[in-house]
Amino acid sequence: MLDKSTVSVSKLDVFYKNRHVGTLAETPEKLTAFQYAPSWLNDGFSISPLSLPLRNDVFVANPEPLMGLFGVFDDSLPDGWGRLLVDRMLTSHGIDPYEVGALGRLAIVGSNGSGALEYRPAIDTPLESTIENLDEIAAECATVLASHESQNLDALFAMGGSSGGARPKVFYMIDGEEWIVKFPSSLDPEDIGQTEYELALAAAECGIEMPQVRLLPSQQCSGYFATKRFDRITTPDGAVRKIHMASAAALLETSHRIPNLDYDILMRLTLKLTGSTSEVEKMFRLMCFNVLCGNRDDHSKNFTFLYRESDGWALSPAYDLTQNPGMNGEHATTVNGRGRDIEDQDMLAVAERTGISKRKAKEIVERVKAALCRHEKTQYMRLLASGKVIS
Repeated sequence: MLDKSTVSVSKLDVFYKNRHVGTLAETPEKLTAFQYAPSWLNDGFSISPLSLPLRNDVFVANPEPLMGLFGVFDDSLPDGWGRLLVDRMLTSHGIDPYEVGALGRLAIVGSNGSGALEYRPAIDTPLESTIENLDEIAAECATVLASHESQNLDALFAMGGSSGGARPKVFYMIDGEEWIVKFPSSLDPEDIGQTEYELALAAAECGIEMPQVRLLPSQQCSGYFATKRFDRITTPDGAVRKIHMASAAALLETSHRIPNLDYDILMRLTLKLTGSTSEVEKMFRLMCFNVLCGNRDDHSKNFTFLYRESDGWALSPAYDLTQNPGMNGEHATTVNGRGRDIEDQDMLAVAERTGISKRKAKEIVERVKAALCRHEKTQYMRLLASGKVIS
């Protein structure tokens, strides 16, 4: 039975592959404290190297900007669409969502969050999806967004209640593996799925590592964009292995709602975390793509790092690549201090400070431009047509 007492959680244990990582507890000031388990200290790894180094301390989160929670755990919480579903689910059980704290919400996530961290004891929400047709799911999502009473709220929560991002999405099984399928928000054009699919193909042509993507058929629109989860790996024997991950927002303990980053910071974070110049070049390539394709929604939760025990940290495949006008036409993450009217010289200046050679940087910029030239709907092609491209 889900009620107010069930979600009043003051202590949780964190697990990774059934190993006890540590314990989360709420302080009297309503902040979150965390301590690694002794067994994890022996041979585990830091789940967030900058703010939670692997040592036997009691770490207490700052009250802002993540409301007293550490970023790596904030990553586990649903955001946007997922939070909306959680709040609607709580309300349907007579629980005021504003009275449910971070630990209660992590307990609702349980073992269903992104990445590999799991939280126990979990709050049992034994819901199953009863909708399989994608057009029906899209219609139910639209109903929820319009604030009407959906008849399938439990099914939507079961399919996407732990997801992040603003657009409606569900976890969907394709060929025995879990994918994420996106649906239009109330502000999106109907062909948003096809547009994101084409941008993903363009990104791959630029040399950007992408997850597998598909455009799933629809009777109502040009199709739904689907991307295979990169935090899940299916082994040859059919078992599913979870991958630990942390967004740039989590690692830097900042909110993605605060536009306070420059790509210089992301480059330095990449180098510090991975120690690899090739990973830094991957971040630079992604920056160039975001600038040239018109993706101004390049906030700190749209950059993620994966941790593999054999290889350490590395950039994840790119995701959420859309053409977005941004707040007042500005990039969420600035380039050489500029949020708009970004020129090639700004991108090259970032490369120079990061240690990427001018020749290599120019080569990357030109490859991105060449790939985008083959995709008519991108911002770069519109600028070319208008004669406004600056080189």
